[in-house]
Amino acid sequence: MEKQFKDNLKQIRESVGYTQKQVAQELCVSETCYAHWEQGRSEPSIASLKKLCKLFKVSIAELLCIDD
Repeated sequence: MEKQFKDNLKQIRESVGYTQKQVAQELCVSETCYAHWEQGRSEPSIASLKKLCKLFKVSIAELLCIDD
């Protein structure tokens, strides 16, 4: 089964030691908004994806589970 963005997002966040609240604060979004990304209820904007990559120090391909 292919890894989903929501699962990857949570795994990366946990691997760098951030809480959902900390990530939400860094991205200037509500905790609920961020939680919905990890639950697959909604998806971040392109601007938020860029911020996530910078915060987590990962490429967009890593974040979005894109294999070459």
